[in-house]
Amino acid sequence: MGIIQRGCDAVGAQDFDALVTDYTEQMTFIMPGQTDILVGRQQFRSALNGLGTILPPGFEITELRQLEGKNEVVSIVEWQSDKIAASQLSVLFKFEGDKINEERWFIDTEQWKTAF
Repeated sequence: MGIIQRGCDAVGAQDFDALVTDYTEQMTFIMPGQTDILVGRQQFRSALNGLGTILPPGFEITELRQLEGKNEVVSIVEWQSDKIAASQLSVLFKFEGDKINEERWFIDTEQWKTAF
């Protein structure tokens, strides 16, 4: 789905204003560990300013695969960082019309913590 690739490109370019235009006003973002939840596009946009502290040092996506369902996409993300040679995480995107309404990360939280 083009919206997911557009989002990855925007993150890579650190063009967060462009990124958030693909989300609904009342979107929900659920971070690794499922305990940190952001509600609303403005709160999500503010959090993106700290992206360098949210992602592990040297974080890089090495491969991206997508599984599409009705009003949702699951991205399988191959990644590496300074401390992790290779790993995977999944991101669930739920859609409302042509906008993302929910983004939820699924990750090995213990490994994620060791990446910092």
